[in-house]
Amino acid sequence: MLPKDPIMLLSYVNTKLRDYYGSLKQFCEELGVKEQEIVDSLASVGYHYDEERNQFV
Repeated sequence: MLPKDPIMLLSYVNTKLRDYYGSLKQFCEELGVKEQEIVDSLASVGYHYDEERNQFV
């Protein structure tokens, strides 16, 4: 289950992307979560997904 707090979600997602997944799409598919929900939640605190870096910045 993903953290509901956007800052905790940021830390969780970036760690998983760094350590286990080659893309946000792969992460979402494997966990069965909607990519847009993560993107929207993190955008609410000023972060966006950078594909080249494979992290939210």
